[in-house]
Amino acid sequence: MRVIFDGEVRADHGHFFLDSRPEQASGDVVDLSDAFVGQCSGLCGAAFPGFLYVRTGLRFGGVGLRMERHEAAPAAPGAGWEEVAEVSFEPRSDDTVLLAGDGEEAWPLALGAVPYRVRHCVTGMDAGNAADQRSPEEPLIERWLMQWWPAPAAPDAVLRQTSDVATWSHRWAGEQRPLPRPATRPLSEAQAWEVERKRSERSNLLWRGGGRPGEPLARMEGAAVDLVRADRQFAEAVAAADAATQQAIARWAARLAFTAAGLAEVDWIAPALAALDRGDEFPPPFPHRHLIWERILDDARIRHTSVPAWNGHSPDIVQQQAALPALRQARGEDALRAAVETLVTAMAVSGPTYRTVLTSTRRAFPHLTT
Repeated sequence: MRVIFDGEVRADHGHFFLDSRPEQASGDVVDLSDAFVGQCSGLCGAAFPGFLYVRTGLRFGGVGLRMERHEAAPAAPGAGWEEVAEVSFEPRSDDTVLLAGDGEEAWPLALGAVPYRVRHCVTGMDAGNAADQRSPEEPLIERWLMQWWPAPAAPDAVLRQTSDVATWSHRWAGEQRPLPRPATRPLSEAQAWEVERKRSERSNLLWRGGGRPGEPLARMEGAAVDLVRADRQFAEAVAAADAATQQAIARWAARLAFTAAGLAEVDWIAPALAALDRGDEFPPPFPHRHLIWERILDDARIRHTSVPAWNGHSPDIVQQQAALPALRQARGEDALRAAVETLVTAMAVSGPTYRTVLTSTRRAFPHLTT
């Protein structure tokens, strides 16, 4: 058995996700009904290929989550788990990630692209639902255990049902039917104007406390929101830089992330950072995040350390896991996106000292207009 995640994950509107789709970078979240259609279990929606939609009792805040990968079906869970159900899931790539806060936080998982059975055990759903929200300083209310093992696809199953939240969720799942998909028609001028108006409204809400930044950042949203909220002037300066400078910032920030995580000088990791600097292909196992994380787990020399999230969303970010996306981000084709995403990843790894990422980047690139 291998533990592939053990910590807190932030529920946002009562859910978090796992995504293995190659197109996951687009940020498209699967519709709730599509995730659960045809299931009897309403806690973990696996009906949409490559995507798991996990529903929590707590609406906002951290829930405890432990994920275990087994070679065969583990023993039945103890009586302390109030809810137990199983679904089948087959990743569509070898790059499955755990996503929280509607994709604002991501952790790679040591899972290959093989069919799995996923047993999910939960306790505290009714208490979480009653509390509605939980701050990082408060004790955990709701806990999850997800156990994975290779197995052919089979119908989902509810093995134990206790809470009112789970009872309602299972009943709701059984009522879901595929949504009709109307034929796509060109929008009228009035409809197109309304769509753009709503998009602008949503975007303005994201950029609270100063309004929308310049158009390159405003179009990106995602990590750009975090960078602007951390330091708007610096974010605008990065956006105004030329592509070569943005690419250099991305490489710099990736190294900052790996250094803060204590990984930059590890003998089998340092060559990947050197390859990033040279523009060469990454050596094995770096094309596959799940293999990198697996090797980190196996390397007794690497200490696993954690910090509170820089934005207060979680009290426990595993630095080594949080650093891994930086290599892929730094190689992004869009130079501005690469710079912004790797900077925010380095901030996440640094936790409460995230401002050192901004100050050291300013020193390293003094020609940025700030």
